[in-house]
Amino acid sequence: MLREMKKLNRRSFLKASSLAGLAAAIGFPTIIPSRAFGANDKIVMAAIGTGGQGTHIMRGFLAPDTTQFVAVCDVDSNRRQAAADIVNQRYGNKDCRQYNDFRELLARRDIDAVTVTTPDHWHAIISIAAAKAGKHIYCEKPLANSIAESKAVRDAVRKYNVVLQTGSHERSRSNARYAAELVRNGYIGKLQTIYIQMPTVEEHHNRIRAFNKVPDTKPAIPDWLDYDLWLGHTPYIQYYPERLHHQWRFHLNFGAGEMSDRGAHVIDIGQLGNNSDDSGPVEIKARGWDADHGIYNTPMEFEFKNTYANGVKLIGGTVIPEGTSPAGRGVKFVGTDGWVFEHIHEGTLEASNPEWLELIDENGPLGNENRELRKQFKINLGRTSSHLNNFLECIRNGGRPFADVEIGHRSATICQLNMLAMRLGRSLKWDPVAEQIVGDLEASNLMMPEWRGNWKLS
Repeated sequence: MLREMKKLNRRSFLKASSLAGLAAAIGFPTIIPSRAFGANDKIVMAAIGTGGQGTHIMRGFLAPDTTQFVAVCDVDSNRRQAAADIVNQRYGNKDCRQYNDFRELLARRDIDAVTVTTPDHWHAIISIAAAKAGKHIYCEKPLANSIAESKAVRDAVRKYNVVLQTGSHERSRSNARYAAELVRNGYIGKLQTIYIQMPTVEEHHNRIRAFNKVPDTKPAIPDWLDYDLWLGHTPYIQYYPERLHHQWRFHLNFGAGEMSDRGAHVIDIGQLGNNSDDSGPVEIKARGWDADHGIYNTPMEFEFKNTYANGVKLIGGTVIPEGTSPAGRGVKFVGTDGWVFEHIHEGTLEASNPEWLELIDENGPLGNENRELRKQFKINLGRTSSHLNNFLECIRNGGRPFADVEIGHRSATICQLNMLAMRLGRSLKWDPVAEQIVGDLEASNLMMPEWRGNWKLS
């Protein structure tokens, strides 16, 4: 367990000081670890949200011997029990505590870090509460389900000086970082357009499309589900099992559909290549359709065109024009002298000049092959062995993770701005410095949804 100490010993102080000096030298912001610990101390963790993705992330953090899971939390007691069983099997005991309410889990002083892998509408409240409790946070993307909530998460993480890694794991792929390096080192010439390709052709998309009316029956809430807590601050609506477990994201109360689901991944890589991780577009145009599917109301088809202050266009949507090359889900950077395309989830690259791809380090992020060739990159974005390990390394050693809270916030903001433009049926002007919608009071009011009950962001 990481031990809280009233003062650093001399060795810990020198280590922290050297980290700060190194980070300052390369212009990288630093988080000095709030707890000093020895080589054998473990990072004590807990999982909040134990659905499919939550369990997947939990398993990843269970693997290293440098972590110790002690608790799981979910309003679905079946999933909660299944997650606890996985933890107990890993350690060969029955010590994993189970919680229905995340607030009880966060009250434990022995927990150093939590995963927040709940539906999107819960990300902000839980992450802010975790930051206030001094917990480091691995929060699934998108960072939040509204612009105001996302800003509040960013501000809380900075205020309480904890590490937050957004679950935009595509950003930690070596090839994604290499593609962005090609762009930012000028290989494709002056960047002009970023194409975001997000076809909605998978089985879960088709399930939503097939759901064309509200069911005639109103099923009872099962005893294994705390449905009122699942809804949280969102308006009370009729329970349907089809609204839960993955498909929640296609109702605007809980998510922004494909726009923020895959959009938070693909747009995030666009931000990295455009060197706009702390900014965003200034003009938002978007159109969505095919949104009425019984108990779901997010557009299944959409297109958007965003413009940055530097003139770069971010153009994308679900419909990929015939003849587009390459095809499939991904991000394409187009410049005056060529293009590079990354297939999202596969991580493979294509480029107008195949010779550019010969500079890739074939031995992985820590290998040496072609390192001499890559020294010609004036901008090197770094590598990590994995997105999860990058988070753990930052907890132990300080520094901002690859998908730091500011980065997650800015990518989520673009997704939400596009969704607002779709809902309102008009373009928006955005000030990425003040983080305000310009000259549109109705749109500005939609940056924060109405909440029920006594829930608060602070």
